[in-house]
Amino acid sequence: MQIQRPKLTLLEKLYTPGILKGLWLTLKHIPKRKFTRQYPEEKPPLYGKYRGAPVLVRDPDGRVKCVACQLCEFVCPPKAIRITPGPRADAAPDANVEKEPQEFVIDMLRCIYCGYCEEVCPEEAIFLQNIFAEVGYNREEMKFHKDKLLELGGVREDSIWKWKNK
Repeated sequence: MQIQRPKLTLLEKLYTPGILKGLWLTLKHIPKRKFTRQYPEEKPPLYGKYRGAPVLVRDPDGRVKCVACQLCEFVCPPKAIRITPGPRADAAPDANVEKEPQEFVIDMLRCIYCGYCEEVCPEEAIFLQNIFAEVGYNREEMKFHKDKLLELGGVREDSIWKWKNK
């Protein structure tokens, strides 16, 4: 099957109308007011449901909400999350029924901010924050460990209170 090319008119062959349209568009934008944001001091507004860096949260009692079920690790497309489960402290009231991550690492260089980890978490322990400017000097600094993730996440109240009245 052969497709016939359409015949070009004289103006289309000369390229002049296309060049003049481009110049007109450029000249039209010159008198407009320029806008510059001083980035580190002025943060840009984040609109809609912005998905930033994933973080871990604590419950209002100060306990780690993550129970090391490893669902976020299994659902992560680039395999950026690594969890090593461990027991809770013996003094905790839920020590005999719940686990806690002994090690929780998110490689932010691999993370694609898809939000699957937040959606799959049954304990609402991982959330995507409005953090978009995390930097590091080497690859190891961009691997966020449990302590840093908890520091970034803070305390969050929610509807899951399994062991509140037990």
